[in-house]
Amino acid sequence: MRHSFLFPFLSFCLCFLCWAEAVADDFEPDPLMPALNPQVPLAPDSFDITQETYHIANFKVGGIDVSHYQGKINWKEVTYNKLAYVYIKATEGAKYVDQTYYTNFKGAKQVGLRVGAYHFYSPTANIHEQFRNFTSVVKLKDHDLIPIIDIEHRGKAPLARFQGSLRQFLRMVEKHYGVRPILYTSRDFYNKYLSGPFTNYKYMIARYHEDIPKLCDDAAFVMWQYSATSRIHGIRGNVDRSCLMDNYSLSDILLHP
Repeated sequence: MRHSFLFPFLSFCLCFLCWAEAVADDFEPDPLMPALNPQVPLAPDSFDITQETYHIANFKVGGIDVSHYQGKINWKEVTYNKLAYVYIKATEGAKYVDQTYYTNFKGAKQVGLRVGAYHFYSPTANIHEQFRNFTSVVKLKDHDLIPIIDIEHRGKAPLARFQGSLRQFLRMVEKHYGVRPILYTSRDFYNKYLSGPFTNYKYMIARYHEDIPKLCDDAAFVMWQYSATSRIHGIRGNVDRSCLMDNYSLSDILLHP
């Protein structure tokens, strides 16, 4: 019984192979499908840039901001991304100094990137202590970019007091450096707390969306931070990414245009 079953089974297999070969001879590749190429191994600390989610802002003049959250950065590889600028966290509140600030600043400058620094403003810390903290760490002698003040929290004080303290702090920074700092905040924070009293500043506005942010007073802003989860060569993990808006150029954020 085994032999009587095996012969028709082998005949079926032979017929199937002949049919498959004939079909393959008639097959033509889809002209819309690219030819497959062997994957080139990525260098250490690199990211496969082809996996970046499509975003129109990726095609504008752009940059990144970094802090200790990005860990050790390979700045030579970062240059592969053709960035126009880099902002590095220097200080926060009255006492905190980012542990990677000096290393990141030196590394970015050595590979020829245009570099600036930012301070994370705390509404509950003394503004004079914050001013001393920021200005004792950030010296603009070797900086390329106008410094940024990062404003994300309001605290529990009345709005008028929050705005008054912030205004005083910003004036102190401007007087010390001889340049008005750029303000970083989210679209919603600007609309709720900064619109009106702080319209005479340049802004980087954060909104992680495909649509360009719209401010309640239609104020223009210089930069748009459109992602907090970008991946680029030289940095393991996520990084904030931003771009210059169409009506602005790199000269608008340079200390010496």
